[in-house]
Amino acid sequence: TEKKNTKTTKENMIKYICEYSGDEDGSDEEWNSTPTKRRTPAKRCCSVSASPAKSCSKRGKQSCVNRWRDMDEEDITPPQPRFRPNRVPGPQLNRTANYTPLELFQLFFSTAVIDTLVKNTNAYGTKKHQGHRESWRTVTKEDMYSYLSLVLYMGIVPLKTLKDFWKGSKLFSLPFPASVMPSRRFLTISRLLHMNDPAVEAANDLKKGTSEYDKLCKVKPLYEQIFAACYTFFHPYQHISIDERMVATKARIGLKQYVRNKPTKWGFKLYVLADSMCGYTLNFFVDGGSDGKPTGKGRAYDVVMRLLTIPFLGKGYKLYVDNFYTSPMLFLDLLQRKIWACGTVRPNVVGYPKKKENDMTEKTPRGTIRWLRKGQLLFVKWVDTRQVTLCSTLHKAYSNDTTKRRVKNSEGQWTVKDVPVPGCIKDYNQYMGGVDLSDALISYYNVIHKTQKWYKTLFYHFVDIATVNAFILHKEMCKLQKRPVLTQKTFREQLISSLAAIGSAPSRLAPKQMTDVSPRFRATAGRRTCVVCKRKSPVYCSTCKKTLCFNSLRNCYGDWHRSNSICA
Repeated sequence: TEKKNTKTTKENMIKYICEYSGDEDGSDEEWNSTPTKRRTPAKRCCSVSASPAKSCSKRGKQSCVNRWRDMDEEDITPPQPRFRPNRVPGPQLNRTANYTPLELFQLFFSTAVIDTLVKNTNAYGTKKHQGHRESWRTVTKEDMYSYLSLVLYMGIVPLKTLKDFWKGSKLFSLPFPASVMPSRRFLTISRLLHMNDPAVEAANDLKKGTSEYDKLCKVKPLYEQIFAACYTFFHPYQHISIDERMVATKARIGLKQYVRNKPTKWGFKLYVLADSMCGYTLNFFVDGGSDGKPTGKGRAYDVVMRLLTIPFLGKGYKLYVDNFYTSPMLFLDLLQRKIWACGTVRPNVVGYPKKKENDMTEKTPRGTIRWLRKGQLLFVKWVDTRQVTLCSTLHKAYSNDTTKRRVKNSEGQWTVKDVPVPGCIKDYNQYMGGVDLSDALISYYNVIHKTQKWYKTLFYHFVDIATVNAFILHKEMCKLQKRPVLTQKTFREQLISSLAAIGSAPSRLAPKQMTDVSPRFRATAGRRTCVVCKRKSPVYCSTCKKTLCFNSLRNCYGDWHRSNSICA
């Protein structure tokens, strides 16, 4: 009697599991822990199955619901986002005005930004020159504009070292740098350039080892001002993307990272939100800084939510990310904020379906599609040269889209034919490259110089971001006004000339400074090495204190001051 009852109990349990069990991962939305109405297996199976030829056994009825499906099985069309931005997408400027490259650049490097740089550079320079024989010569706004013009110029005309730009030899005869600023003055500003108040940095250094220490304190004021300008003067279109950007550096600092699959493998890693249509940088921050309190939902989740926390965004956006960020939890939370998302996904992420029935094999032909819908999430597998897996909240599994691929026929010959492709794959390939487009525009005329200070590398990158964003604003304004668009090189050339025009050229220096330059003889110190020809000479400059030859055979004094324009 006990054996018979045990057998009956097992049969009832198997029957109960077949009829009422949920997903293998416990995420079936139709599951009810205390069902009041019996759902017949035939009803559940037929409501989702589009292939009547595939019959379900009593034990396999529930697996029919959750198996990977073929592209000939019809999928539902999810509700499409209604795009409701808080501002009109595009440049947030007077759309009838004709802006010059200088005016667009000054949207990012405004008067407030220049004042910050001048103030903090002077404070740091005064501090470093305490106790020196020569006092610190104050940097002016004009000096900073001249400095920026030369920084941008060096991105168009790159040379091996900075001093090469002021050489007077036939190989390096470049008149523009000497006409804008003396080499000594430029190198002095480069060496003592500062973005934050030295007193604030000293107070921050005392917090090392605590949670209040800010690793990015040295660049924080400039970052905040550039970031505010980025979202103020441009509103993104519907398609946006998030990706990483590497800024090369050899600095020995904990912020430096190694990313294996990037062209620039060592450097600062920046997380960037960009417009997918034009590549405009909307938001960015350096990885490793103070990111606030973690939510406990993962690093990638926190990065996406921080980048999307910008004013004036609105609802109905379509976000594209790669497999580092994609997770079902993130996509569902974005839906609550009325932001739809699509991205490649890793099979080991939490919430990814573990079903194996009707899954792909190693010999699955090219163009095969498998899909599985899990509530509002769609998971799609597609075989190209390798298997690609995506997750989306805005796409249908298959919409009869095709793409051309080279495949081998039965005779071993390569032919071009149309293969099926999911709509999410096509949109991902089209709109994921917003950050890559911005990186490409920056790389053409990169202004980063070799420096021993890590924060100066980020300063040069901020100049790159401001210049490229200004150029994108120029292109968008030209499209609206239907007028010719300048190339980026021409745009930068006009910007450099304009910055130099409002800078402190040597010809406008005080007459007293011009007349102070004269050769002197050392009466007691004897001869020293000439800085030009490396021979011994008793002559030196009364202003720059450089030893120079000045006789009937050699005029190093004149050569030096022609190449350096005037002593700083």
